[in-house]
Amino acid sequence: HLHQEHYMKGSDPSQPTGYLWHVPLTYITSQSDVVQRFLLKTKKDVLVLPDEVRWIKFNVRMNGYYIVHYEGGGWDALINLLKENHTAISSSDRANLINNAFQLVSVGRLPIDTALSLTLYLKHESAIMPVLQGLDELVPIYKLTEKRDMEDLDNRMKAYIVNLFSSLVDRQPWSDEGTVSERMLRSSLLLFACFRKYQPCVDKAEDYFNKWKASNGTLRLPSVVKMAVYSTGAQNVEGWDFLLEKYKACSVTAEKNEIQIALTLTRNKDKLQWLLEQSLLDDHVKTQDLPHIVVSVGRNPSGYSMAWQFFKKNWNTLVHKFELGSRSIAFMVVGLTNKYSTKERLGEVTEFFDSLEENGSQLRCVQQAKESIVENIRWMDENLDRVDTWLKNNSS
Repeated sequence: HLHQEHYMKGSDPSQPTGYLWHVPLTYITSQSDVVQRFLLKTKKDVLVLPDEVRWIKFNVRMNGYYIVHYEGGGWDALINLLKENHTAISSSDRANLINNAFQLVSVGRLPIDTALSLTLYLKHESAIMPVLQGLDELVPIYKLTEKRDMEDLDNRMKAYIVNLFSSLVDRQPWSDEGTVSERMLRSSLLLFACFRKYQPCVDKAEDYFNKWKASNGTLRLPSVVKMAVYSTGAQNVEGWDFLLEKYKACSVTAEKNEIQIALTLTRNKDKLQWLLEQSLLDDHVKTQDLPHIVVSVGRNPSGYSMAWQFFKKNWNTLVHKFELGSRSIAFMVVGLTNKYSTKERLGEVTEFFDSLEENGSQLRCVQQAKESIVENIRWMDENLDRVDTWLKNNSS
């Protein structure tokens, strides 16, 4: 049985919209990997299959602009397929299932437990698209819990993700070999693993950093491991100070940007506060880099509160530097608040911008920020307890 409806994030799925499309469906089944086609022209229709099937996968290789909800046990069948033989469908189809599941969670059509259960198979995944899709869906969940100071749940979520990808991280060469997409995946995995304190990764990164530091920065590091190495080195005071000196002396933009990000990833609050204050002075940090430093410190679990306080305290100075309606101001407003998910934080943000009156309260980015927080509150209210229970039942 097929049924189409308009998908729109933030809308009430129970309210009919009247939209109707001709949807060119493609599908494969447990009985045949030959791509079949069916044009859905009405609100509801019936697809007759020649054989009984264990599972069916629509939107083959993600070629169509539609999301699929597999009701009536359809998701369970696909979860079992991925657990038993994930290569039975292509890597793009696996990424598509992960994406669809979490999109459906966001509009209240699928329980978060089902979407999380779909990710269990990722422990055996090595293809680029589904791994990056998995990270894209799972990382934002702990980013929300970080800014609620829910340390226990936060740590369990991070541990679950690290556990999923640890064997893949272990297999990564610390070199620039491979295709562009393989190198992109390696860079993301190594940085994530090091920042989440996966010890084998941290040990390797520390060894690289110490050799690089001993050479006074002349040792050539493979480009894909630089962020992992720099961010690990930034976790101690001596390493952070060395990186700062290299940042000041660096004339290569890409290299300078990587060191700048690493400086904002330290857990040392004094260093983060110093970096924020220095970013206003234009001595060591160029004015155009200031918004990126503020937002990057705001993404750091050790710095998100101080970045918001810094932003509020220096609002007039920032507006003078970048102008009220500028992209830089919008980038900071949205970047600092887009993972807030409590009514208290919403109240803080609303109160601050309301107090500015014509000097900021009517900005479109402020409205976007508040809408984002409201959506995060809704998501957490609906899913937080389920995530907590699921992790307790599925963490090894």
